[in-house]
Amino acid sequence: MSAIKIHLEYAEYSAVARYAESLGVTPEDVAFAALNRLMMRCEEPATKADIAETREWRRNNLPLWSDSACSPHPYEGKPDEQPEPARMFEHSSAGSERKE
Repeated sequence: MSAIKIHLEYAEYSAVARYAESLGVTPEDVAFAALNRLMMRCEEPATKADIAETREWRRNNLPLWSDSACSPHPYEGKPDEQPEPARMFEHSSAGSERKE
């Protein structure tokens, strides 16, 4: 079997792992489902553009779905922000049941 390794920042992995746990699956299951959804739309011009754009912005930025990183505050004299879980997954576990 071939393998593809995905290198994630801690803030990215934490969000994926927490989401997977809320669904009762593994982070690998989430990654495969995401890849499956993308490949089902691979011929759409918007998908092709999104892949290229994501490659570029990911060099210096975390995605919106990741946990916040300790980035410098935009105003001088303010301390770094404390990391916090991504808000988009706060309610994802409500009503979910663990799948065996």
